[in-house]
Amino acid sequence: MLDPDAAWLKPGQIAERAGVAVSALHYYESLGLIHSRRTAGNRREYRRDVLRVIAFIRVAQRVGVSLERIKEALDRLPADGVPGKRDWARISREWHDDLTRRIEELTALRDDFSKCIGCGCLSLVSCPYSNPRDVLGQKGPGPHRFP
Repeated sequence: MLDPDAAWLKPGQIAERAGVAVSALHYYESLGLIHSRRTAGNRREYRRDVLRVIAFIRVAQRVGVSLERIKEALDRLPADGVPGKRDWARISREWHDDLTRRIEELTALRDDFSKCIGCGCLSLVSCPYSNPRDVLGQKGPGPHRFP
């Protein structure tokens, strides 16, 4: 069993281990993504398990998950304990379909980006054939053929 005080780390220690700036810790905390305690000298300390939460935040952001959605997931984790394997597995199941869709979109982007994606730009040689009279523009702004 760890000494209860040994499980708490200073912001600089957490930032170094997590590969983020201390300002990122403060930002995540201001959004309610992570939490700290204050020492008698009014300095922040973070529980060591916040490292896993920060890793989760960074990886989720890297694949395009919004901080709002990340917060929704984190808000369902146990507030008074360390999230366990079951907690992380539940988030994985909840995000499975959305992540699969993102993978499909990225694959299509990689494979088909040089083709028309239905943006309505009318500047590509193929536009007169694939989007005559800019009919896709009537659907509104943005790409319409990209999954």
